[in-house]
Amino acid sequence: MPAALTAPKTRALGLCGVTVVALFAVAAFAPLPFTLTSPGVTADTLGSYQGRPVLTITGAPVRTTSGQLRATTISATNAGDRITLRQALDGWLDEDRAVLPTDLVYPEPDPADAVQETTRQMTESQDAATTAALNHLHLPPGQVKVTVDLGDIGGPSAGQMLTLGIIDKLAGNGHGGDLTGGRVVAGTGTVDDQGRVGAVGGVPLKTQAAARDGATVFLLPAAECSDAKVNLPDGLQLIPVTTIDESVAALNALDAGAPVPHC
Repeated sequence: MPAALTAPKTRALGLCGVTVVALFAVAAFAPLPFTLTSPGVTADTLGSYQGRPVLTITGAPVRTTSGQLRATTISATNAGDRITLRQALDGWLDEDRAVLPTDLVYPEPDPADAVQETTRQMTESQDAATTAALNHLHLPPGQVKVTVDLGDIGGPSAGQMLTLGIIDKLAGNGHGGDLTGGRVVAGTGTVDDQGRVGAVGGVPLKTQAAARDGATVFLLPAAECSDAKVNLPDGLQLIPVTTIDESVAALNALDAGAPVPHC
């Protein structure tokens, strides 16, 4: 064997190389604190989800509506799962998926706590959506009761679309027509009691889910316009808003052929 290959320096470099390769091999299979996400289901707040009406309203006349108002979601690996470096790299290279820090997707590290927290957020979102809708319509809260059933969908991001669904079922566009104008409208965004629309994250995946399920219009928090342009599906019109009043005004303007906000 040549002396150069047996010299101490050469042996040291060889050992370092083996160590680096071993570290990369371990890293490739070691679990990482990231979650793999993809476009999720959408639910028409004017219709049914998993065989049950999304909105049940009592205490006031309810309209027969046309069109759809679809809340959008992302699909994610389970809260307790960790993906490997190989899976993360595959996700980063795939335009139909995204790799996000787990703590941005799940509010609690423990899987059971995460489910409980997303359920709590959905309950609060439903209550806020009802209050925001009734405030927009100037109806007293005690007069109308709204029950929301979105099955296994959790989190607060359906707030805007639930609010618009309640408004459309109770009042439409305010002029005898549908708030949707007969379109398939999708969107995302939290909502509070005052009707303010807040950011949610995962918008590029939600626009893909919306387009997949037939939407041509997508309502989103104005703060997330730049994110929404990433891999935006052809034919999907983005309408940024900051309040429910703006959302209603934009849909009415769209139906009238008037200018609407854009990203």
